[in-house]
Amino acid sequence: MFPKNAWYVACTPDEIDDKPLGRRICGEPIVFYRGEAGRVAAVEDWCPHRGAPLSLGRVVEGRLVCGYHGLEMGCDGKTVAMPGQRVRGFPPVRSYPVVERHGFVWVWPGDAELADPAGIHQPFWADNPAWAYGGGLYHIRCDYRLMIDNLMDLTHETYVHSTSIGQKEIDETPCNTRSEGDTVITSRFMNGIIPPPFWQAALRANGLPDDQPVDRWQICRFTPPSHVMIEVGVALAGKGGYDAPAEFKASSIVVDYITPESETSIWYFWGMARNFRPDDAELTATIREGQGRIFAEDLEMLERQQANLLQWPERGLLKLNIDAGGVQARRVIDRHIAAERAGSPATALA
Repeated sequence: MFPKNAWYVACTPDEIDDKPLGRRICGEPIVFYRGEAGRVAAVEDWCPHRGAPLSLGRVVEGRLVCGYHGLEMGCDGKTVAMPGQRVRGFPPVRSYPVVERHGFVWVWPGDAELADPAGIHQPFWADNPAWAYGGGLYHIRCDYRLMIDNLMDLTHETYVHSTSIGQKEIDETPCNTRSEGDTVITSRFMNGIIPPPFWQAALRANGLPDDQPVDRWQICRFTPPSHVMIEVGVALAGKGGYDAPAEFKASSIVVDYITPESETSIWYFWGMARNFRPDDAELTATIREGQGRIFAEDLEMLERQQANLLQWPERGLLKLNIDAGGVQARRVIDRHIAAERAGSPATALA
């Protein structure tokens, strides 16, 4: 169950620079490629001739050429030509609204008439020279809502990420949950603690001592259909915590764009945006490598969790106070799915 009248991250621009990319989004098989003038295009991954995946073809002068018999497809899903054949009467395949923006390719898998590019998620750090971003992509075999649960409750860091960002103070500090419209926010503030290894490295990278007590924060924001942005950071203790001047802290935004592939698999676009030493490419690469290892630790847990849920579908799950963020996020999702199925006009999501 996922909303389809919404903008999802489909891929990164470099994934379609050299050849077409086939990717299933919300159950829809779609091929992404660069059409005329290098503009991104997205059509159903189906050749109307023999049903071959168009993603196995190539792009020639802005046209998508099927790799089976050479049928040429336009960006609008209409057949353009085929060697030695008359194909103008072929039925078109579906085309999808698609936009390249903020370093990602976004697709709208639902009703094309509702797709407004103005609704694409606007990260304030994107296209800002004061910020640097590095990230990656994981394919994970789990329900997208399990990943949202995971990100909206960071208590698991103490156990899953014990050697990098986890510490006992996360367990010991209450988490606050609130909603602002469709946005669900969970927050935790830990004062006067010793920073874990990941944040020790971040402090050093920002020219700060790594052996002094710090104030640490985690602020998770869910917005539909499935985006989670997490403000994280540490500041030298007593300097103002979250509001401390930049010279006393190391902070960043953990970027999580979760795109359903199917009911039990996702494309997980992860990354970190920071506003210190933005021109340091080596630091960006180092942070990306470390963050990639951290998220890889989540991967096995989520896939094994999904396998258990499929094995024992009749078993209910306990809900504790630490689960409030995920529970409220699911309510937002369910509300939009219900409105979409009912044909409500207010079903388009950013």
